[in-house]
Amino acid sequence: MFFAENPVLQRELLVNLRMPRAFLTLAAYVGLLGLVVYAAWPQQTRLDITNPQAAIRLVNMFFLGQYLLAALMAPTFAAGAITGEKERRTYEMLLAAPLRPWAIVLGKLLASLAHLGLVIFCSLPIVMLCLPLGGTSVYEVLAVYLAILLAVATFGMISLTCSSFFRRTAASLVVSYLVILPLALAGGGFWYLFAKLGPVRLLLSFTLIPAVALAVWVALGKIVAMRLLYPPDVGSEGQDVVDEEQEMENAVGLIIRRDKFPDRLFAPPKRSDLMPDGANPVYDKEMRSELFSQGTLMMRVVIQASMFLAIPLMAFWLFVFPDKATWYMSYVLVFNLLAGPVFSAPAVTNERERQTLDLLLTTLLTPWQILSGKLLAAWRVSTVLTLFLLWPMLLAVLMVPAYHDRQNLLVMLSFVGLMLATSVLTSVVGLVASVLSPRTSVSLVASYLVLALVFFGPLAALAFVQVFHPQWAEAVQHGLFISPIGTALQLPLDMVSIRSGELRSWWPLLWNVLFSLSLSCLLLLGLGRLFAVRWRVAG
Repeated sequence: MFFAENPVLQRELLVNLRMPRAFLTLAAYVGLLGLVVYAAWPQQTRLDITNPQAAIRLVNMFFLGQYLLAALMAPTFAAGAITGEKERRTYEMLLAAPLRPWAIVLGKLLASLAHLGLVIFCSLPIVMLCLPLGGTSVYEVLAVYLAILLAVATFGMISLTCSSFFRRTAASLVVSYLVILPLALAGGGFWYLFAKLGPVRLLLSFTLIPAVALAVWVALGKIVAMRLLYPPDVGSEGQDVVDEEQEMENAVGLIIRRDKFPDRLFAPPKRSDLMPDGANPVYDKEMRSELFSQGTLMMRVVIQASMFLAIPLMAFWLFVFPDKATWYMSYVLVFNLLAGPVFSAPAVTNERERQTLDLLLTTLLTPWQILSGKLLAAWRVSTVLTLFLLWPMLLAVLMVPAYHDRQNLLVMLSFVGLMLATSVLTSVVGLVASVLSPRTSVSLVASYLVLALVFFGPLAALAFVQVFHPQWAEAVQHGLFISPIGTALQLPLDMVSIRSGELRSWWPLLWNVLFSLSLSCLLLLGLGRLFAVRWRVAG
């Protein structure tokens, strides 16, 4: 019942592996890895096997890239395992089936990660091509693949746990990423930390890491099984509107009071009077009713988790090593990358899933009123949440003597402008994906893929060419302005250079702001045209 005759596992495997996107994902993944290996393949006619440093760098970059891609892809498969049942209104039918909770947990987990595991195994022939270059043994390859599979299973279990706590895939996905990203970065750092201790790393890969992963699986699996055995969210398939007063009474930790400052900046209270003339009804509905109709659990978790991570990072990068403040800004930008699409990507897909899109399109509202209302609501919430993490940088200017410089104040203010332009781009990309996607889960995944390419693509390209094609490094360096993180890292707070009177180039910041705002305007114009043509909405 748990494996061979598990109906949940059989049904999910048949549905997922027969979809066209399964084959497209596999082809794109293997093709991308093949292109990376081909671009980094040594160009010498003769190789020195006794000094295989280039081959070692190639294999390490291959494994690190595959590990990070697998970590980013795991939540997209598992975060909607249980929330999908709630959204399709089949949650109560699943609970009523004669299945043990552990059978449902194992079936959902294995079905969600089976395709991702197949994708990882399909890259094995590409790795075998690198073994003749030297520097890597078969045992190290086995250890790496075992570590990647254990990490994927752990990240999938975390995503499945988040899926059991939330009612919507969007909330489950963003909380999963918020938890998994620090763990993924810590795992990659651990692997490189023990790079020079080959036997120790192999021993840990086959002993300690599997034991820790198994303990995490059992602990989280018990939590999910208990929630399935005694579900707290039954009734209308878990889609009923949450009572805010009851939620505040049962809330643990942070409590959001929508009538108090600063909570009302991102969660204003519900309207108790008539809407003023000229107000946008879509914007008013999104801000006061739609975004928090299913409760504030996701919002509270996001705020508390982000602040919990921000406190040590702020203390380390802003006050201990103030010349590394741009790394804290990178953390703020990554948070906006995660939070921006959460509120804009479901904007239109939620209307489709509730079957209210046709009603919205038959109103007298223009396409711009519909789009601007949903976009402004999403942008306002994500921007206010991101500003909560940004204000310590302005506080550091006043508290840390090393920042007492006019040039530093200008850099801090430039970070605020960079964040505002980035938040516009993340919200617009999420809205575009929401218009073009059939479901919220697809919209969120598409948004994250596009934004990850913008944020990390130029940085990854620079790191790649610096190792394998140094002659192209300068050309790629000029394209870092596309990435907000790359732009922030080009504005270092170097106290020595400031006091010596050296000038700093502001062109990357200006180019990035211009790029983000121009791309956002083009996407919005395209959406307006799509509304007028595809859905025949009058201008």
